[in-house]
Amino acid sequence: MAANFWTSSHYKQLLDQEEVDVVHPLDKEKGVTLEDFKLIKMHMANYIGRLGQNVKVRQRVVATAITYMRRVYTRKAMTEYDPRLVAPTSLYLAAKAEESTVQARLLVFYVRKLNPDEKYRYEIKDILEMEMKILEALNYYLVVFHPYRALSQLLQDANLNDLTQLSWGIVNDTYKMDLILIYPPHLIALACIYIASVHKDKETTAWFEELRVDMNVVKNISMEILDFYDSHRTITEDRITTTFNKLALRS
Repeated sequence: MAANFWTSSHYKQLLDQEEVDVVHPLDKEKGVTLEDFKLIKMHMANYIGRLGQNVKVRQRVVATAITYMRRVYTRKAMTEYDPRLVAPTSLYLAAKAEESTVQARLLVFYVRKLNPDEKYRYEIKDILEMEMKILEALNYYLVVFHPYRALSQLLQDANLNDLTQLSWGIVNDTYKMDLILIYPPHLIALACIYIASVHKDKETTAWFEELRVDMNVVKNISMEILDFYDSHRTITEDRITTTFNKLALRS
């Protein structure tokens, strides 16, 4: 794995928000809106998280899997790459990339256990076939840098270790959004620390100034996270089902 983010394939693949917020023409034809697109990705990020807990992989593996899933949909249509198959396959691939291999049959078992809906029921061969498609969609670039490492180092540097649990939880929530495709991980980590410090009424102004980072970017990321919390408190299963029905995947 590349030791330096700034020379990595991850850095070279960072996108602008406008490039991420593009609904594929094939999905548009089905009536999928940008809001639908974001909702499906958020739902599948949660799904990957639940699968990850069941197969007992580290949070880093889950985060890498979600990143793969989100990268795929900057290039491929959901009508062609069913999210309900891309999600477990991304976890399968991420487990390999992060050296925490999970057997495909174990994933298939937990997919069936977690989802009574037949539309989630894929076989081992389906996962193995989709693995190759995902690798091609990712151009075989599997390196992902996450905010977790920077978060730990920054909290220690700022002597804010008492904010670890809260800020770590906020980082986890950022994977329900596309931030990992757009911003360097250390800026995401700083935004999470900023939110946590404000929430806990910690004075961090001087420390942030010493870092010499663009606080406008940090605050913009923070606002995106807070806006996400405000706008996604009332998502219902019916809303998700309606959105998936637009894709008309698998009868």
